[in-house]
Amino acid sequence: MSKHEVRPAQITDVPAIHSLILELATYERAADQMILTVEQLAKDGFGENPLYRCLVAESEQQIVGIALYYYRYSTWKGKCIYLEDIVVRNAFRGKGIGKTLLDATVEICLQEKVNMLTWQVLDWNEPAIHFYEKFEANFDNEWINCKLTKSQMQAWKFGKLGTSGK
Repeated sequence: MSKHEVRPAQITDVPAIHSLILELATYERAADQMILTVEQLAKDGFGENPLYRCLVAESEQQIVGIALYYYRYSTWKGKCIYLEDIVVRNAFRGKGIGKTLLDATVEICLQEKVNMLTWQVLDWNEPAIHFYEKFEANFDNEWINCKLTKSQMQAWKFGKLGTSGK
């Protein structure tokens, strides 16, 4: 097993974080949907009002993994953390880096006294599902994820969405 360290991300890590996010988008067959720039990622994570936090895993003097998370509030549970993604470069998978990132995220949850850690996994991503099963994660088949894209929100604003009566 190669030695790896996990630490909080710094603004100088943003290009490597962006690269890992692009690698994930490519793996998830959605690279064409990624519009996030290095500049926006830096502003959103290290600007005046950070929107996310990130841990980075280093191995062989390079960033090889990230755990990107943010705080959310549940009307039933209170303070929670949403783990947006754990990403480990393909060449470094199977070396315990993902587990170390998840362990570090859980430790933050315990220190911050949050009541729940949540995340999503694509139903076809069997390696990730098996990874989370090892930790006895609860898989929720009851809730349906919903979203509105920026273009849908703009259409809504101008009365061109939400009028189907369904």
